[in-house]
Amino acid sequence: MSFGIALIAAFILGASKSGLKGMGIVVVTLMAYAYSAKSSTGILLPLLISADVLAVTYYNRHAKWEYLLRFLPWMVAGVVVGAIIGKDLPEEVFKRGMAIIILISVLIMFGWERFDKGNVPNKIWFAGTMGFSAGFCTMIGNLAGAFSNIFFLALRIPKNEFIGTAAWLYFIINLFKLPFHVFSWGTVNVSSLKTDMYLFPAVLIGFLVGIRVVKHFKEKQYRNFILIMTAIGALVMLIR
Repeated sequence: MSFGIALIAAFILGASKSGLKGMGIVVVTLMAYAYSAKSSTGILLPLLISADVLAVTYYNRHAKWEYLLRFLPWMVAGVVVGAIIGKDLPEEVFKRGMAIIILISVLIMFGWERFDKGNVPNKIWFAGTMGFSAGFCTMIGNLAGAFSNIFFLALRIPKNEFIGTAAWLYFIINLFKLPFHVFSWGTVNVSSLKTDMYLFPAVLIGFLVGIRVVKHFKEKQYRNFILIMTAIGALVMLIR
């Protein structure tokens, strides 16, 4: 049963990395069901990296490095703080921390639609707040999606550039997280990597299916899809 849930999560992960953004919280939720909250982060990370490789290979030409470099340093800082805080957290506290992060994500998603977005992307506090929050949340529970999605949506870059830039961002940041999971938290180990080997085919299938689906989205539909799926995923996580 647990492995079946993990396979579904891996398929959704692949689809998410193909450009169907906003489903990452659903993936985290399912993996937390299948395994313990903290252990699931270590199982999920190598799958994320493998999916990132697929994404950067397919969407590489669409990446906009000026946007990525505006966001990445803040995200790195958030990862470091998250690694320090999360290292010795008891499992129950870790779960509650993930739930709080989801709650904040939901509030941001709903508040975002009522906020005056006119000049936000040009403000350093916006990139700093979203970047640090994304880094902290991705280290604690692979839950950066709401914050990074809002940042890129605020820039109003086209669909393929959004996907390509986000693909490189996550590839870099997930590689940066890996040593913390191996040497500090111990959540990436031989046992977790064996599990990943069985789950990767589902990631690959999800990615290939997702590529076909994302081509049918127009720009406005794509933006709305991201917002809706992020909100739904957050609500699912909260009631789990």
